Amino acid sequence: METSSFPTYVGPDPGSPEQVRTIIAELRRLYPDATCTLNFSTPLELLVATQLAAQCTDERVNIVTAQLFKKYPRVEDYASASQEELEQDIRSTGFYRNKAKNIRAASQRILTTYDGEVPSVMQDLLSLPGVARKTANVVLGYAFNIVVGIVVDTHVGRLSRRLGWTSSEDAVKIEQDLMRIIPREDWFDISHLLIFHGRATCLARKPLCEQCMLAQLCPSAYIAKKA
Repeated sequence: METSSFPTYVGPDPGSPEQVRTIIAELRRLYPDATCTLNFSTPLELLVATQLAAQCTDERVNIVTAQLFKKYPRVEDYASASQEELEQDIRSTGFYRNKAKNIRAASQRILTTYDGEVPSVMQDLLSLPGVARKTANVVLGYAFNIVVGIVVDTHVGRLSRRLGWTSSEDAVKIEQDLMRIIPREDWFDISHLLIFHGRATCLARKPLCEQCMLAQLCPSAYIAKKA
């Protein structure tokens, strides 16, 4: 049983403009350098890295892509790669069979439908195999500086529920909930601010509420929870 030393939540209403603004300001203070930690130099590299990052740490992905990007510098290289060889190249990222299949298929579609260029429109990105809104938002935001939504990964989902910003477990619904309460000018940064806090303090198994600078603003810090 996880318990908190905070007996009663007396902060602003969860999801209220006051709570949201204060939390974002504190996260910016705590993590001034929060950004995408995947290494990339082109939209294609970011697309591949983000696909590999599913159920895998960014650190591991960066180790793999250091060699992968040298071996496959063009979209044609992924499109023509054998399934078996690409699987072995990305094996340590986990779920490598499905990832290899999607990367090859996405690359083939980019060649046949988008003239070999990674598209910069949400719906076009979503048409690529293996690309959902999380990956599309990452590519749009960091490769093209286009912000039309909010990246929702496991950290963002977990912290959003704990902060009282959503009750959903579904990434698409979580994104919709966040877009309603978070100012648009913060959409680009909020995901990595939450991700950095999730890695440092608001851990999945046992959040470090006693050390958390957001505790006074977080209703979950006041509630006894089952581990």
